[in-house]
Amino acid sequence: MRCVLGVLATLCALFLILSDAVDPSNFKTCDQSSFCRRSRKVQSSGSKYALIPGTLNTYADSLTADLVNKENHHQFAFKLEALVGSSFRLQIDEKQPLKPRYRVEHALKGQPQTGRIRVQRETDGEIVITSEGNKAVIHGDPFRVDFYENDVLVVSVNAKNWLYFEHLRQKSQEPPAAQAEHENQQEQDAAVETPKAADAIDDPGAWEENFKSHHDAKPYGPEAVALDFSFPAAEILFGIPEHADSFVLKSTSGTDPYRLYNLDVFEYIVDSKMALYGSVPVIYGHGPQRTAGVYWQNAAETWVDIQTAETNVVSSLVNFVSGSRKSPPPAAHFMSESGIVDAFILLGPKPLDAFKQYAALTGTHELPQLFSLAYHQSRWNYNDERDVTSVSAKFDEFNIPMDTMWLDIEYTDGKRYFTWDKFKFPQPLTMIKNLTELGRHLVVIIDPHIKRDNGYFFHNDCTERGYYVKTRDGNDYEGWCWPGAASYPDFFNPVVRDYYASQYALDKFQTVTSDVMLWNDMNEPSVFNGPEITAPKDLIHYGNWEHRDVHNLYGHMHLMGSFAGLQQRDPNQRPFILTRAHFAGSQRYAAIWTGDNLADWSHLQHSIKMCLTEATAGFSFCGADVGGFFGNPDAELLERWYQTGIFLPFFRAHAHIDTKRREPWLFPERTRLVIQNAVLKRYSYLPLWYTAFYELEQTGEPVIRPLLAHYPLDKEGFAIDNQLLVQDRLLVRPVMQQGVSKVDVYFPAVDDKKNGDLWYDVDTYQRQEKSGYVSVSVDEYKIPVWQRGGSILPKKERQRRASTLMINDPYTLIICLDRQGKASGSLYLDDEKSYAYRQGQFIHVNYEFANGQLVNRFIGKPKYKSDAWIERIVIAGLERVPSGAGITVNGVTQQLEVLPHEGHVVVRKPGVKMDVDFALKLNY
Repeated sequence: MRCVLGVLATLCALFLILSDAVDPSNFKTCDQSSFCRRSRKVQSSGSKYALIPGTLNTYADSLTADLVNKENHHQFAFKLEALVGSSFRLQIDEKQPLKPRYRVEHALKGQPQTGRIRVQRETDGEIVITSEGNKAVIHGDPFRVDFYENDVLVVSVNAKNWLYFEHLRQKSQEPPAAQAEHENQQEQDAAVETPKAADAIDDPGAWEENFKSHHDAKPYGPEAVALDFSFPAAEILFGIPEHADSFVLKSTSGTDPYRLYNLDVFEYIVDSKMALYGSVPVIYGHGPQRTAGVYWQNAAETWVDIQTAETNVVSSLVNFVSGSRKSPPPAAHFMSESGIVDAFILLGPKPLDAFKQYAALTGTHELPQLFSLAYHQSRWNYNDERDVTSVSAKFDEFNIPMDTMWLDIEYTDGKRYFTWDKFKFPQPLTMIKNLTELGRHLVVIIDPHIKRDNGYFFHNDCTERGYYVKTRDGNDYEGWCWPGAASYPDFFNPVVRDYYASQYALDKFQTVTSDVMLWNDMNEPSVFNGPEITAPKDLIHYGNWEHRDVHNLYGHMHLMGSFAGLQQRDPNQRPFILTRAHFAGSQRYAAIWTGDNLADWSHLQHSIKMCLTEATAGFSFCGADVGGFFGNPDAELLERWYQTGIFLPFFRAHAHIDTKRREPWLFPERTRLVIQNAVLKRYSYLPLWYTAFYELEQTGEPVIRPLLAHYPLDKEGFAIDNQLLVQDRLLVRPVMQQGVSKVDVYFPAVDDKKNGDLWYDVDTYQRQEKSGYVSVSVDEYKIPVWQRGGSILPKKERQRRASTLMINDPYTLIICLDRQGKASGSLYLDDEKSYAYRQGQFIHVNYEFANGQLVNRFIGKPKYKSDAWIERIVIAGLERVPSGAGITVNGVTQQLEVLPHEGHVVVRKPGVKMDVDFALKLNY
């Protein structure tokens, strides 16, 4: 079928996008990506790089030296910088490039704070520096940098001599191999020949490259950078989202590397290294004694080879004979198409230390409004105002809480953003008011593709002012997306971002209110007729940078404009944005979800794996489309997906336009009741989620965590990715298999002797005392969840239609004791909406229980006034039942009733306000 512009183009694109599952042949392999071929070939060559003697310069916080490629004698500038907080920054750039090479901007939250260094030893072949008790050893020839934490080697840079840096060069003539490729598409897959001269790159695709019908001009020629990182103290590697794969990264020996290249991939394949919507180039190596990380700051297309123990048998034998480590340490080989080497070394030593070191660089998600942590109801698309109102009313009719209705692209006037379809939504302000009066919110979608329509103000402004991304010929780039012919604002231009942000002002976008929030989709960017369903690499952005340099940042820059727009619209209200494309640092602006998944058990299972990986890479605010975006889930799958979704931070049901309607009341009563039970459980835990997100903003510690975050010694738990921790308080093992009546749950060990924490079933308070696997019975209502002994967590257990109506509801404290009869935990509360908390308008309190007494200790003086109070205190793990309890407030003691239950006791109506000091003592 030949597609033409306009309506036929849209229909053709829709047919291609919606007809079948993803076709991997539409996306490149490493062999089809010339820079990946070349970079990977270095793995079989020897060292080429050495420091030039006599070029070393030392400063208070850094050192510099010149680096040379010994084959072609091209020189590079090397810099090593110490950062506060047990981190280093390593940079390599051309010393005298033909033009500047791109350095990533806007990913870091600000300029990193540098630390002081001391040169401990300097010889011709080795330089040793120290900073904050850590050490870096720089070897001159062959070039290598070893990083030590407390004298333990944790990261080694270029230990495998895979450094590869293609310097910019003039194109003297069209290489014969490139000409052959232009004439014959099959040349892409040809083997790379040995260069005829030291400076030559005789590789098909080095100077221009074809993929299917698309041609990449590559005006600056080959400019790849690559470097290897070994983790000598590690046994596993994890990170580099986004991939629909296991939490622990797999060896890429004999397969394609993991790919980081933001792409629109629908019904994606699970257990795959294919690129998806986000690219976060941070990786961690973890072993029982140490965790370390590397953040590879590069926004170009990137491939990452993973070497694990089984990939190098010869080295394993050598190390075994020598008495050293029996297998080579795991290693990662980062290969990017352009840019510079800019790597941050995170020395840990504990998992949470490494996560916080990365957060110190790229930032954390600011505290979201509480409603955004509650339940969201969406589909592509709710038909009209009556449909929205009816769905909202049905949630009330069936007593299922719901906070937010979502509108996909069909709400617009012909896919023109910042407009409404006047026939389907004639009175949007009235519809919005009806929702907000019920305590609910509306989220609308606004994507970056702009309809090319001379009657559309946004398109006319962008055209007249030169705001669109340009072709290499200087014309506005035109591609296809949902509107048909579309162009894409160049968000790298601050003037364009300001213009885009200004469109959210209520005097411009007059058909919304300041309570309407935002969904940014298709921002990879998605281009239906582009190479790999995205934008060509030789487009030109602000600053004369090619799209190849900045591709993985495009969605991030879109987010910056969106976030600024919502903040300017209402400076005192925290924005909520959901994004699909993301890069390092995007967590400062938006939540994410796992994209266009499928109503399939395997996609349900991967929602946990993917969000766990994202959380360690800064993106705690992660979820998956409940029920699956494509396809029609049966009742059991839908039930189990809701039960899983309530324990991911972002909780939204969403479905494709061609799926059957799947609101809970459209299923049999049993399914509706199971869903209702799950959603109510989510709402009861909202105080825990809200506290966790506040503490995330303050500390950088993820909200959801893999087992190794708190049980780093337990090797059995390293690879477990069907369970998660909510902070260190809950252990969650959702039921994600069809037709099962039992699931195996792993309780992690705290030490080498397999001792474990105490864990309490949150439904029965039955106690699990040993580490290891336990088979747990489940019925349709059961979600296997345990609270850790030694923790205290807050809940709210009164049912409301929306979280916004719960603000003054009373709290229940759940205290689960450890083996010493102790527990501690925290609670955070504020107005749940504004930025007043940054002026101290909040209550943050620690609770401690020991020796039969519960006390609270405020973190800072409480300035926020709340009408909420403590309604109940549940205590599990007491050795004997108390006869009562006394609570002392302001020197006055009042006696309270204590009710015994199986496995726990309940202290009734302490009645103390949240901002008041108290002490509660059990009586025996």
